[in-house]
Amino acid sequence: MKDLHSRHRAVLPDWLALYYDTPLELTHGEGRHVWDAAGRRYLDFFGGILTTMTAHALPEVTKAVADQAGRIIHSSTLYLNRPMVELAERVATLSGIPDPRVFFTTSGTEANDTALLLATAHRRSNQILAMRNSYHGRSFTAVGITGNQTWSPTSLSPLQTLYVHGGVRTRGPYAALSDAEFIEACVADLRDMLGQARGVAALIAEPVQGVGGFTSPPDGLYAAFRDVLAEHGILWIADEVQTGWGRTGDHFWGWQAHGASGPPDLLTFAKGIGNGMSIGGVVGRAEIMNSLDANSISTFGGSPVTMAAGLANLTYLLEHDLQGNARRVGGLLIERLRAICAQLPLVHEVRGRGLMIGVELVRPGTDEANPQAAAAVLEAAREGGLLIGKGGGHSTSVLRIAPPLSLTVAEAEEGAAILGQALRDA
Repeated sequence: MKDLHSRHRAVLPDWLALYYDTPLELTHGEGRHVWDAAGRRYLDFFGGILTTMTAHALPEVTKAVADQAGRIIHSSTLYLNRPMVELAERVATLSGIPDPRVFFTTSGTEANDTALLLATAHRRSNQILAMRNSYHGRSFTAVGITGNQTWSPTSLSPLQTLYVHGGVRTRGPYAALSDAEFIEACVADLRDMLGQARGVAALIAEPVQGVGGFTSPPDGLYAAFRDVLAEHGILWIADEVQTGWGRTGDHFWGWQAHGASGPPDLLTFAKGIGNGMSIGGVVGRAEIMNSLDANSISTFGGSPVTMAAGLANLTYLLEHDLQGNARRVGGLLIERLRAICAQLPLVHEVRGRGLMIGVELVRPGTDEANPQAAAAVLEAAREGGLLIGKGGGHSTSVLRIAPPLSLTVAEAEEGAAILGQALRDA
């Protein structure tokens, strides 16, 4: 393990983050469990950053990948591609967007990059509204609109970005307001900002902020925003890279908690749809999706192998009602965690919905973020046999819990017990 770590450091950049003081090599997985190179088994509550959405080594997906790879692995979008068309048809229907078109990419970063290209070209403006504390990917344009300094290494950008209040309910200048007052204040802030801007192309927003620590506004905020945006012709891009496919339990898409004024104009997706295979994409209204006046292709987006995986995974997810499982088992898990954390002054808040749960840590007796405690709990949970993630706004002080959506009640109970002990140890 030490040899592999030293080899990693010798050939990969320093900014490529690794979890744990002694980094972990995962060799295989099954269901909700993974094994390291020493043969130790862990309960996986992070799923490759919300990507192994259904289960590790899901037979239906692995068979679909093997069968397709035995026929043809690659062709590009220059040729008709049956699995790509079939998955696009299903995504278009599920999106809730009228007259939709779908474009596949290889990652969530590329999906958001494409949505920004489409929106700015359609509106002929490089001005973008983004949410404070947001994260949208690693590309030059995506970093340029990211509202979380921990993940934004440069202020240079081809876009002019204006940041809006509202993505974080329990911190900031409006935290003390009621939900209705919070929405009203954020809408007033948006109106004020638009009074000082001209020709904004789009608002991009995560319904639940992922890297930001699984924070979210009250339901209905983005619906209220949409009414204001519509007055100016401004597009709404819903970044569903982490919230899509039923993870929040209550809804298939995160935007549906804000759907009173209709669906977004563009919706980006990735991560879970491939259950570990590299799939991302954009689905949006044909008027916008067809608005580019230059040719384009994707060499690897829509690969026959990844599309076959996506089709098999989506079929499994729908046939086994994993959204319903996320709602039921996720509800149990969050209540268990709230009960455990109620007497721990280290914990500021347990939040989330479905199987997308954040535990925010603070210095006891204050509201000050506690990244040292988060790192210690991450290590202690690993020692107990549980893998989780971390994130947060100004500092990585939020534990991120996002197991595969097939999580069982027994596994939820086991994971809560391990995490509870790790928190008490911290």
